[in-house]
Amino acid sequence: MRLALSVLVLSLLAAPALRAETVTVFAAASLKTALDAIAAEWEAETGNDVAVSYDGSAKLAKQILQGAPADLFVSAATDWMDEVEKGGLVVGGTRRDLLGNSLVLVAHGRAEAVEIGPGLDLAGMLGGGRLAMGMVDSVPAGQYGKAALESLGLWASVEGSIAQSENVRAALALVAQGEAPLGIVYASDAIADDGAGDAVSVIGTFPEGSHPPIVYPAAVIAPGKPAAVAFLDALSSERAGAVFRAQGFRVLE
Repeated sequence: MRLALSVLVLSLLAAPALRAETVTVFAAASLKTALDAIAAEWEAETGNDVAVSYDGSAKLAKQILQGAPADLFVSAATDWMDEVEKGGLVVGGTRRDLLGNSLVLVAHGRAEAVEIGPGLDLAGMLGGGRLAMGMVDSVPAGQYGKAALESLGLWASVEGSIAQSENVRAALALVAQGEAPLGIVYASDAIADDGAGDAVSVIGTFPEGSHPPIVYPAAVIAPGKPAAVAFLDALSSERAGAVFRAQGFRVLE
């Protein structure tokens, strides 16, 4: 009897662990600092695990469309979420616009602020160096950056000096390491605790009207794991919002 009771107690204690789930999240690289913090807190509260794969939104969307086992996708642009939804992989009713962001010009080291507009001598500021950006045809930060430069009439003067990176954090790293004197990244990347420290300074913000609105949509990926729905709800909570705001994001209502 005692043995049977002991076995029963041990099985009951082990039950929560057996019910724990792993949520696999594919997320835009710019979310890393904030999302890591939110995921760690949610794991501690729920006993579930969060495994996050960070990269450019285009690359992640293509991987999902090719069958990669993602439970949740958070993109830095609506068009890549649109592609995943067109592929029939978004669970109905779960898609939501989670965050917004701003686009900034960063410099290596300490530098004086500039007014970003049509009269900016961006090519002269490069001094023969490179302008670090995400890939301008696929990475959202690069696409937004190119759109902004084109609308301000600056693209033609710097087009031959672009150093394209696979994601926005890689572009920031080029500036932090001094491999590029200037870069275009999100405001959230510029203040993230990613080791850049004083190696990078924000010298200007691109006018919002110079590029399409920066929106981060999120959605649960089919077949729809319950824990993924729960984690998406956590990302939409006030507590998560405070973390996102502290990292430079705008929380969309």
